[in-house]
Parts: sequence; structure tokens; C-alpha cells
Amino acid sequence: MIVGVPRESFPGERRVALVPAVLPTLAKAKCEVLVEAGAGDAAFYADAAYVEKGARIAASRAEVFAAADAVFQVLGHGANDKTGRADLPLLRRDQVLIAFLRPLGSPESVKEIAATGATAFAVELMPRITRAQSMDALSSMATVAGYKAVLLAAATLPRMFPMLMTAAGTVTPAKVLIIGAGVAGLQAIATARKLGAVVSAYDVRPAAKEHVLSLGARFVELPLEAADAEDAGGYAKAQDETFYRRQQELLARAVAESDVVITTAVVPGRKAPVLITGKMVGGMAPGSVIVDLAAERGGNCELTRPEATVVEHGVTIIGAVNLAGTVPHHASQLYARNVTAFFLHLAKDGKLEPSLEDEITRETLLTRGGEVVHPRVRDALGGA
Repeated sequence: MIVGVPRESFPGERRVALVPAVLPTLAKAKCEVLVEAGAGDAAFYADAAYVEKGARIAASRAEVFAAADAVFQVLGHGANDKTGRADLPLLRRDQVLIAFLRPLGSPESVKEIAATGATAFAVELMPRITRAQSMDALSSMATVAGYKAVLLAAATLPRMFPMLMTAAGTVTPAKVLIIGAGVAGLQAIATARKLGAVVSAYDVRPAAKEHVLSLGARFVELPLEAADAEDAGGYAKAQDETFYRRQQELLARAVAESDVVITTAVVPGRKAPVLITGKMVGGMAPGSVIVDLAAERGGNCELTRPEATVVEHGVTIIGAVNLAGTVPHHASQLYARNVTAFFLHLAKDGKLEPSLEDEITRETLLTRGGEVVHPRVRDALGGA
């Protein structure tokens, strides 16, 4: 069985779907790896390193798709809304595609993939269950994003994070507020604490309090109770507008007291909830920083502009998108381990035999035999 790795085509994307270190694992599973020339260059994985681990190098993208039984990408069509459609003519019936595909945000793209006859799996739909942890690419990338968000904030803030006692006097530590204590938020807490900031965090899910406290941060408690705060997979569920308005009112003070606010609140398949209004930004001290990790979904801050950094009321608002891609070497390493573990879960004795009786397969499988087979995506398409 041949696994193909094309170069990522999304503008500015520096990650690669497989790194040389995982190739021996695939070889043991009777898989041959074909990598497009230069696919790993931007992440500092040279072609020679792949060859050393047993891969073959293909001269072109078309050659990879033509030879591969399974294609691994970071951003496939759907997640790649710039150039992803160009890969559709290269896909063929029963060829396996494993990638971020943004199925709930872009269901029409799933329909287009289905029309090629390919069998597509969306890694972002990996269920959050114990036996799938090694395959959870979404959590891996969120970890990288949470780390990088704090570094961006620290580099932008016109004051230092740690408390310093110097001959010239004491420098007080920066106050950092993390909104959303999922994987990205928890990594942001840990990183901000390591840099010496005083960290607080808020999450609509009561169960998050224990995780926040375990990292040495203060949990912001609001007299606000959410109905069904999280789904079966542990993700936060969308609330009604009344809830969000009340949440904004109660968060205003915590936001105003913070030098840095990092927001991470997203709901799968939905526009990100607005947690920080323009008025709340106006209540922050000049020089403060907001890093909005929900920018790609519309943003948790009302004034966020995706892929842009703006200054409003003296506050810098960073609408960062794809922060994981800015740490390509380690992000690629984590992603490669995730997709390799997932692929080996699907493949038995060199053959792909996905079974819908398995929860991991059932939750990630989008298309098969020319049809969209994922129930939630079919619902988003009106049952088509």
C-alpha cells in the first residue's frame, strides 16, 4: 500500500503531513511512502531525510496522487479554501484521503470530494475518547496554538510578563486572562505561568475549574449557569443570545483588569460566540493585548479582524489564524504521529478495512462510494 504526501498548497502553510521519523512505523505496516519533492522543506525536513528513512521522492503533485492508495494532507479541500479545489481532479474512486477538511464549516466541499469517489476522513472529527488520544490532531494543533498565542501577546505587550525586583524598583507581573479552558486555553495558561504572569481563566464548563487550578491559575467564577455546557465529546455547546449577553456583562470587569486576554472559545460547526464587545475593549488599559484564537470562526472579540492585527481604543487585537502553522517543525511532528496512528488503526495487514462498527471510523468518515456518509454533514447539506 502506497501512502502519498503532497506539498501543502495553502498559501503560507509550512507544515507537512508526515515527517521522516514516522516512516519506519509505516514500513512495518507494509506501507511505502511517496513524498512530493520539497514537501517538508518549509518545516525543515529535507527530501534526503525522507529517503534515508525509506521514502521515495515524487517529482510532481500529480505523480503522488496517481500512485497513492492513501493521501495524507494537513489542509485538504474545505480546510484549504484557497487552492484545495485544484486537488479534486487528482482524487480517484476508493482512494483514501486523510486531512483537516472542515466538514461542518464547509459541507459543500465534502459533497465535491464525494463526487470523486474518494474515501475521505476528517481528522478534526476524531472523538475525544481514551483510545483515540494518540490520533487527536485537533488537540495537538490546539496545543501549539495556545503556546504561540502567549508568545505573540508577550512580544506585543509594552510591559514584561514576570515580576522583577531590581535596583531600580519592582516591576509588577502582567495579568493574563484566558477565556476558554480547552486544550489551547490550558496550554496558554501553562505558558503564561512559565513566563511569570499572574493568570486567570474562565470557561463555561464547570468541569474545567479543576484543570485551571491544577495549572496554578485562578478560576473566574461567574454567577451564570449554562444549560448543557458541553457535548458528549467534551466540547463546549452553543448557548442562546441571552446567555452570551449576560456572560459579556459579567466578564467585563475581569477583561478590564487584564493586560492580556487570550480567547479560545469555539463551537464545532458554528460561528464563534462574541464574548468581548467593543465597549469591553474600550474599558481595557491602553497598551493591552487581545489574541483571538477564534478569529478564523469570526472571533470571540467583536473587533477582531481575521488574519489582521488592529488597534482599537489603544488595545492591540491580534486576529491570528493558523498559529500552529507558524511552528511548522514540531506541529508537523505531532500531526504526523496523529495521522500515522489513525491510519494504522484503519489498516490491517497492509489493507484498508474501515468498519462503521468502530466509533473512531464512524465519527471521522465523511465520504465513501461517491456518497456523503457522515450524518451531521448530511444534515448540514439538507439530507443530500
